[in-house]
Amino acid sequence: MNEDQQAQYIVRHLMYDNDAFSQWMGIQVEEVMKGYCRLLMSVKDEMLNGFGISHGGIAYALADSALAFAANTYGFHALTLETSISHVRSVQKGDTLRAEAKEMSRKSRFGIYEVTVSNQNSDIVAIVKGTMYIKDSRWELPSV
Repeated sequence: MNEDQQAQYIVRHLMYDNDAFSQWMGIQVEEVMKGYCRLLMSVKDEMLNGFGISHGGIAYALADSALAFAANTYGFHALTLETSISHVRSVQKGDTLRAEAKEMSRKSRFGIYEVTVSNQNSDIVAIVKGTMYIKDSRWELPSV
């Protein structure tokens, strides 16, 4: 299994298949590479707040999944230490959101990632920065 195949296996089978929340949100994994992940989802009625727009936690949750998936692609367990989000544009019912997580830096025990969340018109709706802690423990991969 090469590095990209390993990254895809970790995200699709070890993480996503066991992630009931991401599945409930209707998140689809579009692309995975080492240090990178792109996800897609549609905004549903039950994701709207009292203003009739998407709850801010929806864009955040999508970005958080992309962040976690990207950080774990190296085979080591990685956990979120800190995140911040900037909401740039409101999200409407029926919008299709795409989250793209990119590794900015990874050294020893820490990784820094930026996640851009955009809508179907490629308008940025949120930007998330996350710091991840990288543990010694590894994902158990199938022997080839």
